Amino acid sequence: MKRADFLKKSLIGAGTLASGAAVAAVVTNNIDELKPLRNREETLGFNHIPNTKSFMTNSTVLHKADTRGSANHGWLNAKHTFSFANYYNPERMNFGVLRVLNDDSVAGGMGFGTHPHDNMEIITIPLEGGVLHKDSMGNSGVISNTEVQVMSAGSGIQHSEFNSNAEVELKLLQIWLFPNKGNVTPRYDQIKRDTTTRNEFVQILSPSADDAGVWIYQDAWFNTAILDSTKELTYAVHNPKTNGVYAFVIGGDVTINGQSLNKRDGFGVWNVTELKIMADSNAEILLMEVPMEV
Repeated sequence: MKRADFLKKSLIGAGTLASGAAVAAVVTNNIDELKPLRNREETLGFNHIPNTKSFMTNSTVLHKADTRGSANHGWLNAKHTFSFANYYNPERMNFGVLRVLNDDSVAGGMGFGTHPHDNMEIITIPLEGGVLHKDSMGNSGVISNTEVQVMSAGSGIQHSEFNSNAEVELKLLQIWLFPNKGNVTPRYDQIKRDTTTRNEFVQILSPSADDAGVWIYQDAWFNTAILDSTKELTYAVHNPKTNGVYAFVIGGDVTINGQSLNKRDGFGVWNVTELKIMADSNAEILLMEVPMEV
């Protein structure tokens, strides 16, 4: 399949939801889907059109937390950094190959019934609680908030995701990246991530199976950092000629390359070799280095 064809195909998803793990019947819905990109310009993270709440320079883009798309389905309260499902904003299509960054809260015992994906790299990072996962590859179990999960959807998979606790709300980040190979054999990985180290980067994802963290079919690197107030870190970009870095503030307040950021703010940077990070309070951040060309 031509690359343009599989990218287009990967943007047309369908999902199913259920009101709880015990519910047998599921119905088709439009929660877990993407709007198609209309032209090549919309696939480039640095060609967003800025507005009054999405400030852009020639090498940065700022997405404040309160400017994200919002969808409250009762059992699911979702915040969308980029266009997703019923939230469509042509200024918020993607950041390079980073296509989806969803900040989800799922009520106890609720979740998504079995639904399909293909040709997308899907990363799940639980922040509070656990995700009960089951898929067509035979994987089944709980992903805890000290783990990270990755699926290369490739030629096609089906899976379900539920809050593993009937009483406690689940909070998670779900992140989708365009792959650099189409129709690969689907694969799954789930590993522990270091949630105790402070004041240094912890790599949780890379392009190499021999490197730290999970790996995916893309030249991307993800790092987390838990920072004490006033601590400083420098992140060196692996591929500064092709890659940018999208920073997401999980909690607290930081300043990155002179830009002040607060909880759940997003900040994309490209055409740089490094990021200077200062913790303005105790904070936790996620850095996603990704190719800027899809």
